[in-house]
Amino acid sequence: MNGVHDVGGMQDMGPIHIETNEPVFHARWEGRVYALNRALGAWRKWNLDNSRWTQEMLPPAEYFTMSYYERWYHRMLKQLVESKLLTRAEIETGKPAKGSSKLTPALRAEEVTATFTKARFEGRSRAGAPPRFTAGQRVRARNIHPPGHTRLPRYARGHVGTIEA
Repeated sequence: MNGVHDVGGMQDMGPIHIETNEPVFHARWEGRVYALNRALGAWRKWNLDNSRWTQEMLPPAEYFTMSYYERWYHRMLKQLVESKLLTRAEIETGKPAKGSSKLTPALRAEEVTATFTKARFEGRSRAGAPPRFTAGQRVRARNIHPPGHTRLPRYARGHVGTIEA
């Protein structure tokens, strides 16, 4: 997808300001958003690619005015509604809808480490498959324009590079 998130190499986007000694979280609410993101993942209603795609679909005017964790927060709200874990009304009121029931048991404290460790690496490797490329090999990135999420930025598409170990 050629979306708002893919601004690498584009003109007129301004400089990237790197914060010296940047804290992990600038405010407590950011840590809470991070924790919610991890906890919601335990329900397995969406995966990492869906999360990225949903965030990339935020309207550009909103995307560019939000902080990193604000984008996460708004993406999670959209995913909660789309996956039918919550309704818009439940989000707005902070109360469960009449007749709603718990969809899953709460994640118990003793399950947290095992659940998060499993969720962290699932689907990220081609277990048992040999590497497709070797160090020093020259490769050309595909020139693709998929309608969904891609991790191949526009500025690299169609270009040749060398695999480094």
